[in-house]
Amino acid sequence: MPSLSAGIVLWRRGASGDVEVLLSHMGGPFWARKDTGAWSIPKGLVDDGEAPIDAARREFVEELGVALPPGELVPLGEVRQSSSKTVVAWALEGQLDVAAIEPGTFEMEWPRGSGRMQEFPEIDRAAWFDLATAKEKCVRAQADLLDRLR
Repeated sequence: MPSLSAGIVLWRRGASGDVEVLLSHMGGPFWARKDTGAWSIPKGLVDDGEAPIDAARREFVEELGVALPPGELVPLGEVRQSSSKTVVAWALEGQLDVAAIEPGTFEMEWPRGSGRMQEFPEIDRAAWFDLATAKEKCVRAQADLLDRLR
Protein backbone atom coordinates (compact mmCIF):
# COMPACT_ATOMS: atom_id res chain seq x y z
CA MET A 1 0.00 0.00 0.00
CA PRO A 2 1.49 3.39 -0.98
CA SER A 3 2.38 5.69 1.88
CA LEU A 4 1.17 9.24 2.43
CA SER A 5 3.51 12.05 3.39
CA ALA A 6 2.68 15.65 4.15
CA GLY A 7 4.88 18.70 3.92
CA ILE A 8 5.21 22.44 3.74
CA VAL A 9 6.71 24.57 0.98
CA LEU A 10 8.10 27.53 2.90
CA TRP A 11 8.64 30.49 0.60
CA ARG A 12 9.77 34.10 0.76
CA ARG A 13 10.61 37.00 -1.50
CA GLY A 14 14.37 37.26 -2.01
CA ALA A 15 16.37 40.49 -2.21
CA SER A 16 15.55 40.74 -5.93
CA GLY A 17 11.83 40.27 -5.24
CA ASP A 18 11.80 36.78 -6.75
CA VAL A 19 10.21 33.84 -4.94
CA GLU A 20 12.62 31.58 -3.07
CA VAL A 21 11.77 28.25 -1.43
CA LEU A 22 13.36 26.39 1.44
CA LEU A 23 14.59 22.90 0.57
CA SER A 24 16.41 20.40 2.73
CA HIS A 25 19.06 17.95 1.55
CA MET A 26 18.18 14.42 2.61
CA GLY A 27 20.49 12.96 5.23
CA GLY A 28 22.10 9.56 5.51
CA PRO A 29 24.72 7.73 3.51
CA PHE A 30 22.63 7.13 0.39
CA TRP A 31 22.21 10.87 -0.28
CA ALA A 32 25.62 12.09 0.96
CA ARG A 33 27.22 12.51 -2.49
CA LYS A 34 24.09 13.37 -4.44
CA ASP A 35 22.79 16.85 -5.23
CA THR A 36 20.34 16.92 -8.13
CA GLY A 37 17.17 15.15 -7.01
CA ALA A 38 18.40 14.87 -3.42
CA TRP A 39 16.61 17.92 -2.02
CA SER A 40 13.06 17.93 -0.70
CA ILE A 41 10.46 20.05 0.99
CA PRO A 42 10.28 19.36 4.73
CA LYS A 43 7.85 16.44 4.90
CA GLY A 44 7.18 13.10 6.49
CA LEU A 45 4.76 10.24 6.93
CA VAL A 46 1.20 10.85 8.09
CA ASP A 47 0.43 8.71 11.15
CA ASP A 48 -2.73 6.58 11.27
CA GLY A 49 -5.68 8.76 12.23
CA GLU A 50 -3.65 11.97 11.84
CA ALA A 51 -4.88 14.80 9.61
CA PRO A 52 -2.34 15.43 6.82
CA ILE A 53 -2.14 19.16 7.65
CA ASP A 54 -1.25 18.28 11.26
CA ALA A 55 1.40 15.85 10.01
CA ALA A 56 2.86 18.57 7.77
CA ARG A 57 3.20 20.92 10.74
CA ARG A 58 4.68 18.18 12.97
CA GLU A 59 7.14 16.98 10.34
CA PHE A 60 8.38 20.51 9.63
CA VAL A 61 9.36 20.86 13.30
CA GLU A 62 10.77 17.32 13.57
CA GLU A 63 12.89 17.54 10.41
CA LEU A 64 14.22 21.06 10.91
CA GLY A 65 14.21 21.35 14.70
CA VAL A 66 12.72 24.85 14.57
CA ALA A 67 9.25 26.28 15.02
CA LEU A 68 6.97 26.64 12.03
CA PRO A 69 6.72 30.33 11.11
CA PRO A 70 3.25 31.80 11.67
CA GLY A 71 0.95 32.27 8.71
CA GLU A 72 -1.76 30.77 6.58
CA LEU A 73 -1.17 27.34 5.04
CA VAL A 74 -2.38 27.33 1.42
CA PRO A 75 -3.11 23.90 -0.15
CA LEU A 76 -0.91 22.90 -3.10
CA GLY A 77 -2.51 19.49 -3.63
CA GLU A 78 -0.85 16.10 -4.06
CA VAL A 79 1.91 14.59 -6.15
CA ARG A 80 2.98 10.98 -6.55
CA GLN A 81 6.69 10.26 -6.34
CA SER A 82 8.40 7.47 -8.26
CA SER A 83 8.47 5.42 -5.03
CA SER A 84 4.62 5.40 -5.18
CA LYS A 85 4.57 7.67 -2.14
CA THR A 86 1.91 10.36 -2.31
CA VAL A 87 2.94 13.76 -0.96
CA VAL A 88 0.33 16.35 -0.01
CA ALA A 89 1.67 19.86 0.59
CA TRP A 90 0.81 23.36 1.70
CA ALA A 91 2.55 26.63 0.93
CA LEU A 92 3.50 29.04 3.70
CA GLU A 93 5.09 32.45 3.28
CA GLY A 94 7.68 33.01 5.99
CA GLN A 95 11.27 33.51 7.02
CA LEU A 96 13.64 30.97 8.52
CA ASP A 97 17.34 31.27 9.31
CA VAL A 98 18.92 28.06 8.00
CA ALA A 99 21.74 28.46 10.55
CA ALA A 100 19.17 27.84 13.31
CA ILE A 101 18.14 24.44 11.96
CA GLU A 102 18.77 21.47 14.25
CA PRO A 103 17.65 18.40 12.30
CA GLY A 104 16.10 15.33 13.83
CA THR A 105 17.75 11.93 13.39
CA PHE A 106 16.85 8.44 12.23
CA GLU A 107 18.47 5.07 12.79
CA MET A 108 19.28 2.49 10.13
CA GLU A 109 21.51 -0.48 9.55
CA TRP A 110 24.73 0.74 7.93
CA PRO A 111 26.53 -0.58 6.09
CA ARG A 112 23.59 -2.56 4.77
CA GLY A 113 23.78 -6.19 5.91
CA SER A 114 26.34 -5.41 8.65
CA GLY A 115 23.92 -5.76 11.57
CA ARG A 116 25.28 -2.44 12.89
CA MET A 117 22.76 0.32 13.59
CA GLN A 118 23.85 3.91 13.09
CA GLU A 119 22.13 7.23 13.62
CA PHE A 120 22.01 9.85 10.85
CA PRO A 121 20.46 13.33 10.56
CA GLU A 122 17.13 13.42 8.71
CA ILE A 123 18.60 16.28 6.69
CA ASP A 124 22.23 17.32 6.44
CA ARG A 125 21.62 20.90 5.30
CA ALA A 126 18.95 23.31 4.14
CA ALA A 127 19.04 26.29 1.81
CA TRP A 128 16.90 28.87 0.07
CA PHE A 129 16.69 28.53 -3.72
CA ASP A 130 15.01 30.51 -6.46
CA LEU A 131 12.22 28.51 -8.11
CA ALA A 132 14.22 27.49 -11.20
CA THR A 133 17.13 26.14 -9.14
CA ALA A 134 14.79 24.49 -6.64
CA LYS A 135 13.02 22.62 -9.45
CA GLU A 136 16.40 21.25 -10.63
CA LYS A 137 17.52 20.16 -7.16
CA CYS A 138 14.33 18.70 -5.69
CA VAL A 139 12.85 15.25 -6.04
CA ARG A 140 11.34 15.24 -9.54
CA ALA A 141 7.66 14.91 -8.54
CA GLN A 142 7.96 17.76 -6.04
CA ALA A 143 8.77 20.16 -8.90
CA ASP A 144 5.02 20.08 -9.67
CA LEU A 145 4.38 21.56 -6.22
CA LEU A 146 6.76 24.40 -7.03
CA ASP A 147 4.93 25.03 -10.31
CA ARG A 148 1.69 25.29 -8.34
CA LEU A 149 3.32 27.75 -5.93
CA ARG A 150 4.28 29.97 -8.86
